[in-house]
Amino acid sequence: MTYYHKLGEIPPKRHTQFRQPDGSLYAEELVSSRGFSGIYSNLYHITPPTRVEKVGKSIFWKEEIADYSLKQTHLNTSNVETTGDDFLEARKVLLKNKDVSMAICHPTSRKMDYYYKNGQADEVIFIHDGNGYLYSQFGKLRIKQGDYVVIPRTTIYRLEWDEGPLKLLIIESANPVETVKRYRNELGQLLEHSPYCERDIRPPSELVTEDKEGEYLVKIKHEDMLHDYYYKHSPFDLVGWDGYLYPYALSIHDFEPITGRIHQPPPVHQTFQAHGYVICSFVPRLFDYHPKAIPAPYNHSNIDSDEVLYYVEGNFMSRKGIDRGSFTLHPGGLPHGPHPGTVEASIGAKETEELAVMLDTFGPIHVTKTGLQYLDENYPMSWK
Repeated sequence: MTYYHKLGEIPPKRHTQFRQPDGSLYAEELVSSRGFSGIYSNLYHITPPTRVEKVGKSIFWKEEIADYSLKQTHLNTSNVETTGDDFLEARKVLLKNKDVSMAICHPTSRKMDYYYKNGQADEVIFIHDGNGYLYSQFGKLRIKQGDYVVIPRTTIYRLEWDEGPLKLLIIESANPVETVKRYRNELGQLLEHSPYCERDIRPPSELVTEDKEGEYLVKIKHEDMLHDYYYKHSPFDLVGWDGYLYPYALSIHDFEPITGRIHQPPPVHQTFQAHGYVICSFVPRLFDYHPKAIPAPYNHSNIDSDEVLYYVEGNFMSRKGIDRGSFTLHPGGLPHGPHPGTVEASIGAKETEELAVMLDTFGPIHVTKTGLQYLDENYPMSWK
């Protein structure tokens, strides 16, 4: 749950006359979730957002699941330098189920010459490397290395990146991405024991109003198709908006870890929730301080979830042969745990500097046909 935010000019009351300097009405648009029962924002356009100039081509855009058996899995994507030129072309979905998908995206282009709208999924873009700006109808948002950028579905946006390395992890969610329920009070405010608070959530800071006529291409993803829509006016022709629904950034470096005398279970690292899965952040932290504590995680049998880890930075204490930017998948039905020798080696360690993003799904997540090209065939036997 985000907090109330507004930018630009808005009328005193919703759904009332709000006129432009020439006397015509601004076009109000309600962007709402869960019908009219979820969070929403009210947007005020110079031109009605319904005024389409031309509908272009549509293409099928879906990654197929591979025929793949039950295995502990390592997708070695650590040495992948680029996955394509354009932001959409460069998305390579490696893991997916009906609730969520995970893709790597290492584009060479630093600027989108079109606008993009995901009409079927919320998106979380984790910026492994890179800095830039997210522009949307809600305004300008500075984004940087280590940020989770949460983009509600139907948000129209484009990205501009600074020069330098660019490595993105993109999570698409069939259901709304929210802050963790147990860390909120009944009014939605994050509680004192939450590992982050509203001060850490960064909304768009500056409204960017594009009021010139021209040809504006919006690529819309819907029903696993990519559709081209053309307008004479910019989708960023807003003079103001207010509400609770908007894209925002939260840095993994602002996540405050929860520690204890003995090893803490993965839910203490939870950062976001959605129907069917959770997202967790492993960050630098002090290890357990019981005199006989074992910092390495214990062996664990997932009976109702699959666990995906995306390795960001540092020395991953419980794993051998896993490098920066790789994935491991430990599926339900198989126990998993630390590699041989790592348990004893962890005893006496005081802290860790590792960074990782974890996705726990409550239904099987599958390797895609694209994911198979990064498969480490030796990983399932690496506990010998």
